[in-house]
Amino acid sequence: MKTLFLISTILFLATSSYFSTTFMLLLINLIILFVIVLLSFVVLYFKEFISNDHRPPLVGSVFSVLIHFNHIFDYMTLIARKHHTFRFITLTHSQVYVADPINVEHILKSNFSNYPKGDINKGIMGDLFGNGIFAADGDMWRHQRKLASYEFSTKNLRDFSTSVFRFNTAKLVKKISESVVHNEIISLQDPLMKSTLDSIFKVGFGFDLDTLSGTDEVSNRFMTAFEESAAIIFRRFVDLLWRVKRYFNIGSEAALKKNVKVIDSFVYELIQQKRNQMKSKKLDGGKDDLVSRFMTESEINPVKLSDQYLRDIVLSFISAGKGTSANTLTWFFYVLCKHTSIQEKVALEVKEATGAEYTRSIDAFSLELTETSLDKMHYLHATLTETLRLYPPVPLNGKCAEKDDILPDGFKIKKGDGVNYMPYPMGRMTYIWGEDADVFRPERWLHDGVFKPESPFKFPAFQGGPRICLGKEFAYRQMKMIAAFLVFFFKFQLVDESKEATYRTMFTLHMDNGLPLYAIYRSKIES
Repeated sequence: MKTLFLISTILFLATSSYFSTTFMLLLINLIILFVIVLLSFVVLYFKEFISNDHRPPLVGSVFSVLIHFNHIFDYMTLIARKHHTFRFITLTHSQVYVADPINVEHILKSNFSNYPKGDINKGIMGDLFGNGIFAADGDMWRHQRKLASYEFSTKNLRDFSTSVFRFNTAKLVKKISESVVHNEIISLQDPLMKSTLDSIFKVGFGFDLDTLSGTDEVSNRFMTAFEESAAIIFRRFVDLLWRVKRYFNIGSEAALKKNVKVIDSFVYELIQQKRNQMKSKKLDGGKDDLVSRFMTESEINPVKLSDQYLRDIVLSFISAGKGTSANTLTWFFYVLCKHTSIQEKVALEVKEATGAEYTRSIDAFSLELTETSLDKMHYLHATLTETLRLYPPVPLNGKCAEKDDILPDGFKIKKGDGVNYMPYPMGRMTYIWGEDADVFRPERWLHDGVFKPESPFKFPAFQGGPRICLGKEFAYRQMKMIAAFLVFFFKFQLVDESKEATYRTMFTLHMDNGLPLYAIYRSKIES
């Protein structure tokens, strides 16, 4: 401490002539605070490292995660190959990571009540997601899930969503066709994002957003603000100073605050428009879109379902309906370009299942792409699932332990530990998928040509247990329809065959810098 005091004094005297005393005192205090935090980490790490109470192996601190943040999912994969369960420490608790299916089942199902999202996760995510279903626990989560579950199970929603997917995908084909005619490079991730966003807005809220046309600046600003906010929120998990930055409204937190204002303005306007629409058309909540049911509930109980609560619910549906499907499809077309034989197998299956000829109008093919023909596409289903195995839309998912526990592998969990299961590393584990775990092989999902699913705890791309994704079949139907449309009309080729795609570290596995490729007609589209 004497040395620390001497250094602080020298720094203060050397720079005080250039800055105010108040500023210098603040600077010195921040330096002292940083040193204290660093020393505390060293002491805590040593104490935890020598502990013999059968805690998961300690592999580093939050600083390790920060250093490897830009490739964090691959970093976790390397560790998981050595330790199927491991942990990092922060000043207040341990973050435990599990890649063993038996532990995942314990967390998501067997001892579900002990592993809610927890206050730590909700505190980090709250500024963006609020009390939406992704961050909610307890009664709020059960209430949202009950209402959403009812809607997802109705035939009306299934039929309506299928017609919406078909309509918006036809628009996507026309958009790509324009680029082919002009011999332009297509950055496919962007139109996929816009197409899926248009679909979730129509199915979820009853509005035609039409971001795919690129003419609506308001919706484009919303999309940009949402993506940037999600990236900033995810970085909070390793940013020890995010609360300080939020308090002073500086750096990334200032950007987040600005983006959230854009998001809120957009969503509250949507809620008001929906309320006016329901009032003028005398809707009763039993119609086609999801949010009508929640808004009908809000009229019955306006205190419980305030506009703020509706805002959180709307954002959760947007995030689920847009990012997951579009990201998966982006990786899907990337691997099809890397494996041209697989691309041709998918295209052939689509042609045989629909009975369509390549010389076909978009509208004519749309009529032939029925539920029956989609159900015949087992190889396409397997290829999408293999994409989800290696490129899951949510690569890591965090919970929090409410009580002390012992995992099936014998490691102890303490109350307050963050507990995370890891779909991205799990998809690459040889002890789960065999020696060819790193190989993209759709055939692993087929038995005598028929798709066969795996346990959701071995393949947790859609979670498992009570919080399993309600929109799983909804997402598969949308992805299969988009994939079938595009591979029927076009062959795809990467602009740079030698370049390996990378992700942007955020909640969803977003491809960094998009997916630039060329599309070539399989046969000229009839007008």
